[in-house]
Amino acid sequence: MKIPKSVSFTAILLFGLAAWAQEFPKAEVGADYTYARIAPNFSGSQGHSLNGGGGWAVLNLKSYLGIKMDLQGYGSTTSSFVLPPSTSFPSGGSANVQGNMFTYLFGPQIKIRTPKFQPFFQLLLGGAHSNVYGNAYKDVCLPTAGACSFSKAPSGNAFALAFGGGIDIPVGKTISIRPAEIDYLLTDFTNRFNNSNQNNFRYSAGINFSFGGR
Repeated sequence: MKIPKSVSFTAILLFGLAAWAQEFPKAEVGADYTYARIAPNFSGSQGHSLNGGGGWAVLNLKSYLGIKMDLQGYGSTTSSFVLPPSTSFPSGGSANVQGNMFTYLFGPQIKIRTPKFQPFFQLLLGGAHSNVYGNAYKDVCLPTAGACSFSKAPSGNAFALAFGGGIDIPVGKTISIRPAEIDYLLTDFTNRFNNSNQNNFRYSAGINFSFGGR
């Protein structure tokens, strides 16, 4: 029986796609530059920009699905606090406060793998740490007796979430350039200096290395 050419072509194409889909790296690691625009939810503290860097590691379970660990650190910058009189700050206060931030996030990553570009999407959960509110306590509350109605520095730890995606561009069998990753970054530093969580923006760019293709 003669097999139509269209059927043969379709079978070959499907076989090729199936074989290609099975070829994916077991793990990926990378390093990046990262920028975050922090938006405090408090009229007395202005938004500010943080620059830093870090890296990530991904354990791939399927060609399209992996579990990602993302670690980032942001260098110290100055934040302005202008505090009107309130129950927490009886006489009000102001200070220019130095502070940094770190995030450690984990979660699923979905990646579409093609020879020329590889877009990905992610939802990461974890935590953030910053010393800015502890430093604000030292700069605003400690110099003057009674400046603050509380006597303990706020916690430097908070819940964090990142949702977004980016694109990798392969430049070799195991190396990809990541020109852009853009995320909504939520941090939940809620204390006497900040009313509720912060809705932040994050941009990253870096290089990605793949290992253990099969």
